[in-house]
Amino acid sequence: MRPEPKVLVIVLAGGEGKRLQPLTNDRAKPAVPFAGTYRLIDFALSNFANAGYLKIVVLTQYKSHSLDRHISQTWRFSAMLDNYVTPVPAQMRRGPYWFQGSADAIYQNLNLIADESPDIVCVFGADHIYRMDPRQMVDEHVQSGAGVTVAAIPVPKHEATEFGVIEVAEDGRIIAFHEKVPSPPTMPGNDQMCLASMGNYVFDTQTLIDVVTPRENSYTDLGSHVIPALTEAGVARAYDFSKNEVPGQDEREKGYWRDVGTIDSFFHANMDLIAPVPIFNLYNEKWPVFTSRRALPPAKVSRGRGGEPSFVDGSLLCQGSIISGSHVERSIVGPGAFIDHDAHVTDSIIFPDVRIGPGVRLHRCIVDKNVVVPEWTRIGLELDADRQQFTVSDEGVVVIEKGRRLPRN
Repeated sequence: MRPEPKVLVIVLAGGEGKRLQPLTNDRAKPAVPFAGTYRLIDFALSNFANAGYLKIVVLTQYKSHSLDRHISQTWRFSAMLDNYVTPVPAQMRRGPYWFQGSADAIYQNLNLIADESPDIVCVFGADHIYRMDPRQMVDEHVQSGAGVTVAAIPVPKHEATEFGVIEVAEDGRIIAFHEKVPSPPTMPGNDQMCLASMGNYVFDTQTLIDVVTPRENSYTDLGSHVIPALTEAGVARAYDFSKNEVPGQDEREKGYWRDVGTIDSFFHANMDLIAPVPIFNLYNEKWPVFTSRRALPPAKVSRGRGGEPSFVDGSLLCQGSIISGSHVERSIVGPGAFIDHDAHVTDSIIFPDVRIGPGVRLHRCIVDKNVVVPEWTRIGLELDADRQQFTVSDEGVVVIEKGRRLPRN
């Protein structure tokens, strides 16, 4: 019987998240709240925690304070067993400059790999929504003898320009890798779909060390430089994410993966959760998503101060939220949020500790933390007027940035 490999996990969490602004104006992208209760990074970390891979370093860089605090307060493993999740900021070990890309981030932190001496290094992104048992990907990687294994999933051709696209031989070997090209190749037999990289990699340790260490060429990015180089060397293979089996997961959810790189994709991924039969099931007790739990009372739905009835349908209400004589439909209401009487909130995402006054109308809005929306305010109903004050996405989702105090009408 082959012994279990020693695995170190590196989670890349240093990107700026420009396309998700203004939600990333004051925080790193992996720290953006999701589904009311969670942060984006919780999904990747939960997959490794459930799989028993408990030596995890999180490489951070931009606006990392809230992310660092979330990790340090939430993600605690047994130190007695030498397990850990630890944020590692840019240390400038190789000179006075920040990470120049994902490959350079690993190169600047090769000391972390040397300290652990793992057989395998999992390098995963921090900001995707999915369930995955990484043990199955590691097992396939070890059995194949590859230098790197790349998790892959089919995506529509019109979306594939935002991803690395893979061409694969019948035996699973990657024969070409195209990083964010304007006209990516489609899958054999299906001219509407492309095989995209999920940005999740399993490396043989020595292969990773060798390829990120500058010699004749200086590789700064995994997708643009490292994976194409290993593809040319013939040591890169693809892992079919759609065949990954997760305990408690039904067929509907198999292969679910969302890149939430834009406001619209972030909005749709949240809305996936409130369908009558959701595509992604938060209630899977066999493979839970872990996060911090604030000491808040239960959610409350009550009549308003004047006896106005509440109506709530198709929504998620987080702990400590209060619906007081208001109408909430197809929405997510974050921890500690308060929605006052006669307010109507539809198709919206309300972040923690938001205050929504009486008579407010919000439709297709994302309201960031600590925003106060005064009485009788209307947002999301007249987009031309909203664009004068707020960020409005391509699909008409209005975003109210963190901490904003809106003027009374």
